[in-house]
Amino acid sequence: MRFVRLVVVLLLVGGLGLLGFLAYAWKPAIAAIDPPAPAGFDPDLVRRGADLAAIGNCNVCHTAPGGEIFAGGLALPTPFGTIHSTNITPDPDTGIGRWSEAAFGRSMRSGVDREGRHLYPAFPYDHFTLVTDEDNRALYAYLMTRKPVRAEPPANALPFPLNIRMAVAGWKLLFFREGVYEAAADKDEVWNRGAYLAEGLGHCGACHTPRNALGAEKRDSHFAGGEAEGWTAYALNPQSPAPIPWTVDSLTHYLKQGWEQRHGVARGPMAPVNANLGAVPEAESRAIATYVASTMGEPDPARTRRGADLLAEETSHAPGVLVASAGSQTAPPSPPPNERGAAIYAAACSSCHDAGRPLPYGGLRLDHSSAMYGPTPANPINVILYGLPAPEGESGPIMPGFSGALRNEDVVDLLAYLRATFSDQPPWSDPAVLVEEIRTNRTETELRSLGTASNAPANPSKRETGW
Repeated sequence: MRFVRLVVVLLLVGGLGLLGFLAYAWKPAIAAIDPPAPAGFDPDLVRRGADLAAIGNCNVCHTAPGGEIFAGGLALPTPFGTIHSTNITPDPDTGIGRWSEAAFGRSMRSGVDREGRHLYPAFPYDHFTLVTDEDNRALYAYLMTRKPVRAEPPANALPFPLNIRMAVAGWKLLFFREGVYEAAADKDEVWNRGAYLAEGLGHCGACHTPRNALGAEKRDSHFAGGEAEGWTAYALNPQSPAPIPWTVDSLTHYLKQGWEQRHGVARGPMAPVNANLGAVPEAESRAIATYVASTMGEPDPARTRRGADLLAEETSHAPGVLVASAGSQTAPPSPPPNERGAAIYAAACSSCHDAGRPLPYGGLRLDHSSAMYGPTPANPINVILYGLPAPEGESGPIMPGFSGALRNEDVVDLLAYLRATFSDQPPWSDPAVLVEEIRTNRTETELRSLGTASNAPANPSKRETGW
């Protein structure tokens, strides 16, 4: 009898829990509207929305290779399956043309679309929830004055039960905290602006924070480094691997220009971020830099001393192994871990990286590079194999790729030489596996992330504010 009562109680509790979850998960639809006329939006509001959309990198995720800007269809691989970005042009049938401002604001704040369906967190509403109503209004004005494009994205490829939208409500219950950004009273206006942009629209943590098994950012590891599209997103907290500590000025230059003389060149998924930040006022990059520099904190004495030593050596850096003829070479700057890696470096790298020509047109001094000190060799492998394509529509750093000239074992030998020669860190663990993985998995679509994103405005004069 007691067992029957226990079963009944458990069923009742389970039923009530299920009803409570369904009540939490159900969201009503918001009525469709007739697409608003572009001329009805204040041009100043649209221009402000253009800057905000650039900071949020909306064009990057919502534009498929070869497709119309904002028309969606970009495949976003996740550990759980492939999600395709949506059409956010004002097309009334396949885009957001029938979305009211309230519907748009709910998608940003709560991660729910106009029909009441939960959005997958590949759309980073866990960050966008911080955006103010005023800025959402500007973003809405900007998107609703874009060219309408009729384009239906491919269906998502997700296994059961992840293909059921209601399941996303469970993820939200565990990991999503809704609410607009609240300014820190003990910080100044620039810091708060930077925190608002970096944590909100800029969603820096989406790449630079590690994730748990369910794909949520680890709250106790904020900015501790992550992975994005086969690239390492380096830590932006005190664990930063940068051999020369970042400053507000150097971060500002890097964010705005896509390179910095003593730190390196933006690459991978960071490249389109820089391209977009290059199109907005520098004050926004400086605000973000102010906030990020504060999360890194003051470097300890050892890091400060190492950075000072590297800067002091700026004009006296010796060239690497230079192979003049068979059996003839000069001494390397430090003993190489193996002669083969040193010879490859001399033939393929030294003429640029040891020539002393400053960025953006010379090669970075590799003992200044975070990549040499990073936790994985993913970024050096990507750059060695596929280079740095020229930025679209503007001048900037370039580097040829060596995927056709170097075998996997050559890249491994080169990595060993680079790590031992240009850092004080232990060898990377088994880089051969990662070299093979990157060479095998790199697709034409992924290669786009090596350079700046198409559709990312090169400068403010090229960014539209109407159509």
